[in-house]
Amino acid sequence: MTKHNSITSLTEQALHTIGWQEGWLQVKVPVPFSLKWVNSYLIPEDRGFTLIDPGLRTDEAIQVWEEVLQQQGLQWNAITRIVLTHQHPDHYGLAGYVQERSGAPVFMTREAHAYALRLWGDNSDFSQQLLTLYAEHGMPAELREAIAENLETFVSMVSPQPEVTYFEAGSNIMLGGRSWLLIDAPGHARGQVCFYQKERQWMLCGDQVLPHITPNVSVVPGEDGDPLADFLNSLEELRSFEVKLAFPGHRDPFPDFGGRIVELQQHHVRRLDKMAAMLAEEPRSAYGMCEALFGSRLSGNAHQLRFAMSETLAHLVHLERKARIASAAVDGIYRYAALTP
Repeated sequence: MTKHNSITSLTEQALHTIGWQEGWLQVKVPVPFSLKWVNSYLIPEDRGFTLIDPGLRTDEAIQVWEEVLQQQGLQWNAITRIVLTHQHPDHYGLAGYVQERSGAPVFMTREAHAYALRLWGDNSDFSQQLLTLYAEHGMPAELREAIAENLETFVSMVSPQPEVTYFEAGSNIMLGGRSWLLIDAPGHARGQVCFYQKERQWMLCGDQVLPHITPNVSVVPGEDGDPLADFLNSLEELRSFEVKLAFPGHRDPFPDFGGRIVELQQHHVRRLDKMAAMLAEEPRSAYGMCEALFGSRLSGNAHQLRFAMSETLAHLVHLERKARIASAAVDGIYRYAALTP
């Protein structure tokens, strides 16, 4: 495929930018996690640019944006619209900062914004809800405390909060002079949307379908249901779209969208079967299962432990709803065991 040659290869390397067709610019905004960067996309419009997912607010990320804008000969006010695929801080965090400097409106779904306010709004008790959930599922107190401290660090990385305009899945939005369908894409994040352009067969897929890595699917306190079922159902819907090029939230754009969806589906089938087999050998708490699955990879990393624990819970919820396992509270801690077929 042909990339847009608006910048030199040296500049691309220095500023974490890659040019694509129709003048699109992929900006690799650094994040202080193992993912290394989140993809932002600058899309040229008749007036200015639409910015997709500006990234997490850190000094390094702001410096990258300053350098990118300078290299492109742009001021902040060249950004005339900010569009968010979903509310996770590595996508949402800089939205308010960029809005203050550009004056651009910020668009996201109502559900996604409600989640952001639950986590980082005034008088949020989300952290305590999460730690209570983890305590009920066997996580030791010292690890819960480390997660609470880690969650607190995100407040500055999503501040200031943006003023938000809502759009809805099922509607259409103009991006780069073309009409895109907004597709509801729950599971990884309630309220997330993907954007599909039928004529070009392009998909902006946020974190719902990622190349090489598996999107996190987590139980979120205060959200009922089966997030893994939501995710798998969403993948099945997304498979129905003809996609020549997918623009993900992490790693690089890729062509085999349908093939990657199949790989993700197969990954979760294997994970569910493995967990059911482990519980057939012996009952476990969710934390015990998390430790058995992820082991030393979690040592000393509260951020990764939170992802792993919540994803373990999502798989256990799904197995229980499929009547493959059952849970019971023992001394205040839930333990799971396989059901006999």
